[in-house]
Amino acid sequence: MELSKGRLFSCLTGWLLFLALTFPANKAACQETQFNYYYRIYFRDKGNQRATDIQPQSLLSDRAIARRLKAGIPLIDYRDLPVFRDYIFQINDMGLTFHCASKWMNTALFKTAAEADTSILKNLDFVTNVTIVKRPSGKSAYSDKLELSLSDSYPPYDNHLIMLNGYTLINSGFNGKGILVAVLDGGFDKADVISGLSPLRGRNGIKATKDLITGGDKVYNYSSHGTAVLTVLAGQITGQLEGVSQGADYLLIRTEDGSSEFPVEEDFWAAGAEYADSCGADIISSSLGYSTYDAPEMSYDYSDMDGNSTFVSRAADIAASKGILVVTSAGNARDKQWVRIIAPSDGDSVICAGAVDGNGIISTFSSAGPSADGRVKPDNVAQGVSVTVQVSEESLSRVNGTSFSCPILSGFSACLMQAFPDAVNTDIISALRSSSDRLSHPDSLYGYGIPDLQVAAEILEGNLVFIPEKESVASPNPFTGDLEITFRRPPGMLRLDIYTVTGEMIISKQYNEYITRRLVINDLQNAPRGLYFIRMATSNGVYTNKVIKIDK
Repeated sequence: MELSKGRLFSCLTGWLLFLALTFPANKAACQETQFNYYYRIYFRDKGNQRATDIQPQSLLSDRAIARRLKAGIPLIDYRDLPVFRDYIFQINDMGLTFHCASKWMNTALFKTAAEADTSILKNLDFVTNVTIVKRPSGKSAYSDKLELSLSDSYPPYDNHLIMLNGYTLINSGFNGKGILVAVLDGGFDKADVISGLSPLRGRNGIKATKDLITGGDKVYNYSSHGTAVLTVLAGQITGQLEGVSQGADYLLIRTEDGSSEFPVEEDFWAAGAEYADSCGADIISSSLGYSTYDAPEMSYDYSDMDGNSTFVSRAADIAASKGILVVTSAGNARDKQWVRIIAPSDGDSVICAGAVDGNGIISTFSSAGPSADGRVKPDNVAQGVSVTVQVSEESLSRVNGTSFSCPILSGFSACLMQAFPDAVNTDIISALRSSSDRLSHPDSLYGYGIPDLQVAAEILEGNLVFIPEKESVASPNPFTGDLEITFRRPPGMLRLDIYTVTGEMIISKQYNEYITRRLVINDLQNAPRGLYFIRMATSNGVYTNKVIKIDK
């Protein structure tokens, strides 16, 4: 698919070139061979590469660079350096086929038709360890995969918005616009055709697709699980389906193989997160998790859910260290033998999403915390019982799972990021936690509880938005593009009218309840240079600002 105009994805050349250098030699073999064994190979170093020699633009998009600058983190560090390709070539020459790599973890994933002699690989001077992450095996009795669990209860279709006081954000015009959300899932079957996503497709809100399992970009012919998740985020059918972040843009990334359960999917997840990072994603929404595998010896114990033991949790925390807000499902295991949260929701920088029913009562399936090292998990809960989704054109469905409380939290986080563009991922995590109904008494089922998004907005505003001496201030003034109005007090009811110097009203907007003190006006970006008057009638009074538009 066409990615984007401009430089949003043009800076991915380094990432894509690296794949191009490694895949073609094995392309024919990939098409003809059934690969039964997958190996994760850990490398000692990254060859002769140095972070100081790399231009950020060769590995990161402009969005990714801007996100890192905002968070005050290095643009390029050792973890950002690609896996040394000469190591890849040497292993390819030994008869293994390269699949994908993780620069953050300094690993590469290789596959073979027959079992490989790992002792030979371990004897290479640049290899520190080799782990088999997929082999032929029967299906595990444990199941927490991608099936959609249908619900027989029917709270209002928008109950998930009401529960978190989400309409206070939405009615103030915050729908995630300008925020890029990466959805990591098992597939997005029919997301390219169903009516509930027509508005998203119509505005070209799907910015890219990537399949880390096949190496292509076709994600629409697999599981409908990701489709359901995407409709919770961006779906829109009046009076029937209401996504929480309909204005956000999306990356659809397939990292989950719904036919089996093996640690190789953690490698796919890490590669997907790195792709999201390079594209400049602000949020990763991942309704996936790992604990028990089809090969029992590969499975985890609860003691591994400490935020540091699993491959995928370490990758998720690294993603967070790059300024990305990572939201993942707690898991649906409390009514199963496992009971506890699953990776990567145990990450210490990850929002672990538990599920409540329409009345705010914890579901029977929502996995329990705490993390194995005693941290509060889940972090927050949202509705995960009888959530409205669309996965076919014929009808809507009600589904259960922490898979759906996850996008509710990630989608509303996008709305908060839009409202407070100076907020970094840790600000959002803190605001959600501090606005929740169990802040003073968190537990292992609800965590900190259900967040109140108006309170979260007030917390962010108190920390990030200055209080002017006047009732309203316009800045910058003169301006060239966006114009920002900062109020001394939240305006409440707000009517905004913009006039030319001749008295012609060119813009008029009405908000029944505008909850923040900051209002961004982007309607004058294409207006001619000159003098404009902005009249604002609020619950606190009527104010007028005079502003001057100049050429860029």
